[in-house]
Amino acid sequence: MGFWIANVAGLAIAYLFGSIPTGYLAGRLLKGVDIRELGSKSTGATNVLRTLGKWAALAVLAIDVLKGAAAIVFARWFYPWFDTLPTALGSQSQQSLVPWAVCLAGLAALLGHSRPIWLNFRGGKSVATGLGLLLAIAWPVGLGAVTVFGVALAIFRIVSLGSILAALTAIALICGLEQPLPYRLLVIAGGLYVIARHRTNIQRLLAGTEPRLGRNAVVRN
Repeated sequence: MGFWIANVAGLAIAYLFGSIPTGYLAGRLLKGVDIRELGSKSTGATNVLRTLGKWAALAVLAIDVLKGAAAIVFARWFYPWFDTLPTALGSQSQQSLVPWAVCLAGLAALLGHSRPIWLNFRGGKSVATGLGLLLAIAWPVGLGAVTVFGVALAIFRIVSLGSILAALTAIALICGLEQPLPYRLLVIAGGLYVIARHRTNIQRLLAGTEPRLGRNAVVRN
């Protein structure tokens, strides 16, 4: 029983890491506004940039990245304790489950950012938190994704396009590197989730109406 309770507790803590509403708190603390009512209505760093300025956006971006990394670091520290808990599984079997538990903790953190309990489950698109996960489990993958994002942003000046391309790059890289299967599945599932969170952006990209960085958004979604 203790083993399964620890599993649930670990996932809940990872979710709470991800659910820290950084962008929302920045809006409240800096300007006394609800950022969910401004710009794209997202709590992510891009909307913070458009509504609060670059320094606030950099702070939110850094903290959101740290949230994802912290969830993985916590899971790697927490779950190895499982072999000290009484369960029907043997110690070796429990240890083999640790990478899978870390995978689920990462997904919980992504869900926490995009669906935070504190904000009636209205959050960001989990891009920065996903980057934190990548850097914590496979930094070369995270570095590759950031590079593609930066190049795409420099060329097209469209944050959503850079985020989508970065997610696709992460999926491609993790499949080409020697990583545990649970970590590969985490990056694949997380990357697809980030892309799915950009579905309205994808529609605007196809229609040619997606706003570029430095311009005011016409569509408020």
